[in-house]
Amino acid sequence: METLDETDLQILRILQKNAKLTTKELADKVNLTPTPVFERQKRLERRGYIKKYVAVLDPEKLGQGLLVFCKVKLKQINRDIADQFMHRVQRIPEVTECYNTSGNYDYLLKVRTRDMRMYQEFILNKLGVIESVSSIESTFVMSEVKLNYGINL
Repeated sequence: METLDETDLQILRILQKNAKLTTKELADKVNLTPTPVFERQKRLERRGYIKKYVAVLDPEKLGQGLLVFCKVKLKQINRDIADQFMHRVQRIPEVTECYNTSGNYDYLLKVRTRDMRMYQEFILNKLGVIESVSSIESTFVMSEVKLNYGINL
């Protein structure tokens, strides 16, 4: 693993909080001139430390207020079945995140819908029709206590 210096880490910390900063604003925050900061940021992007820049949207305002964690167990699992399941899940827009997990369930899905009725439609018409699914357990989020999009550096 490549070692990042403290300036690289500081750039990453700052960009996690506000990726809209100009190069000059970022340079001011790390006490460098814009050119070396621009070069460092581009190097961090090329080497994959920065995967992409996104806007964090308000799901409530956009009619996606119901957040559900959905645990999925498959009937059986092998490479082909897992690949087919992952391919199907990637095409379902309500699924915002999907993790292959160990334990009692094979996958943990983060699902956003408008309301309970839409979640029921999602279960009946999208997730529930995947042939390899054996069981689904849903955990409904009542409130978000901590929401942090960054990585502790």
